[in-house]
Amino acid sequence: MSLRFADDAPDAVDLHIVSQDAAEAWLDDLPPATADWARASGFNGGIGQAFSLPATDKMPALAAIGYGSPATRKRGRFALAAAAVKLPAGSYRIADGIPDDQIEAEALGWLLSGYRFDRYKKITPMTAHLIAPEGIDAARIEAIANGEALTRTLINIPASDMGPPDLEQAARDLAEAHGARIEVTVGEDLLTANLPMIHAVGRAADRAPRLIDMRWGDTGPTLTLVGKGVCFDTGGLNIKPAASMGLMKKDMGGAAAVLGLAHMIMALGMQIQLRVLIPAVENSISGNAFRPQDILTSRKGLTVEINNTDAEGRLVLADALALADEETPDQIISMATLTGAARVAVGPDLAPYFSDNAGFVAALEASAAKVADPVWRLPFHDPYEQMIEPAVADLDNAPSGGFAGCITAALFLRRFVTGSNYAHFDIYGWQPVAAPARAKGGVGQGTRALLDALDRILTK
Repeated sequence: MSLRFADDAPDAVDLHIVSQDAAEAWLDDLPPATADWARASGFNGGIGQAFSLPATDKMPALAAIGYGSPATRKRGRFALAAAAVKLPAGSYRIADGIPDDQIEAEALGWLLSGYRFDRYKKITPMTAHLIAPEGIDAARIEAIANGEALTRTLINIPASDMGPPDLEQAARDLAEAHGARIEVTVGEDLLTANLPMIHAVGRAADRAPRLIDMRWGDTGPTLTLVGKGVCFDTGGLNIKPAASMGLMKKDMGGAAAVLGLAHMIMALGMQIQLRVLIPAVENSISGNAFRPQDILTSRKGLTVEINNTDAEGRLVLADALALADEETPDQIISMATLTGAARVAVGPDLAPYFSDNAGFVAALEASAAKVADPVWRLPFHDPYEQMIEPAVADLDNAPSGGFAGCITAALFLRRFVTGSNYAHFDIYGWQPVAAPARAKGGVGQGTRALLDALDRILTK
């Protein structure tokens, strides 16, 4: 699906954005009969409210959306999207009422409201279409919306149709669309290529593990994105209970996120040399599955004691991060649906991240607020390093005790990179309850903030 702004048209309806504190004055300026109609319908400028006055040609003669108050807007995102889905079919042109610093985010929210996951079921499309507001970069917002749509769709597709070969094909399709180069290492070739932990995690599955390596761009700073591509996670021999396995199709959400971000970067023609690395595996159960107490040797040479086969994401990421680090790119970013501990810490709506680079943190925090893509910094807390150091190997993939699980996972990953140019995102990748511009299901987190911040991060 392609998310686009509507073409301008002479029959487009002017749309008024009305905040609660201005609602009475706005109503008083309407013809009395129209104002009475609006009041009778309960319109008072609240978020989620839409009002339209019918006309004889079935298009509204007047339309308005409630914009709430500063207090209510702080409790959510995409106020326009909350009501856009309630408007009659047609094209709408924003006439007034939106602060200049919010117009791009609100226009994006409207586009995202049009996302439908209709691969397996016919779903009624959104019929209220927005004409790009004046003064915004419409092409940029469309690229962002479609990158987000790609992420959502990849997560939403079940593992029956989104195994490692299918994730590879999605990456190949993206590469072809943007003229990127792609190489894929599959199955036993992972051992020859010195990617042993990717092989170990994925070897029990019928669909072979692989490393997807996509490159784009020949000039500018170097950026490597690493996305966890565990297409389904049973937990391995430490099998998950049913309640924990139900959403494991989304365990490739990190891969989906970096592919969505890659689409945004390439569609916008950013002056970046981009590399995307995705270890794509299924964590399955069979006679040759890796076992608790196994000790694996990573690409970097560090040995890892396996104390829980359900802590597999950090293993496949570790090999990919070591490979990424060998080229010393200007910035390495990993994204993964890695730990339940991160969800306990900040819930499903925030994207927790780790970084020791003050410039990266400042740029990302500013961008996150600007583009309505909230993030929350968690620490690489050095005193916890001892928790990931077992007696018989260099590293422990699942420290006992359960404390600080998202931090110890991030510290584990940091062992496979050098310098402070590394940031790790432990995202949820799932919208548990529908919200404005975010249908229930797969969702991108942190990628829009990263896109906005990349120029400042990489051209410091």
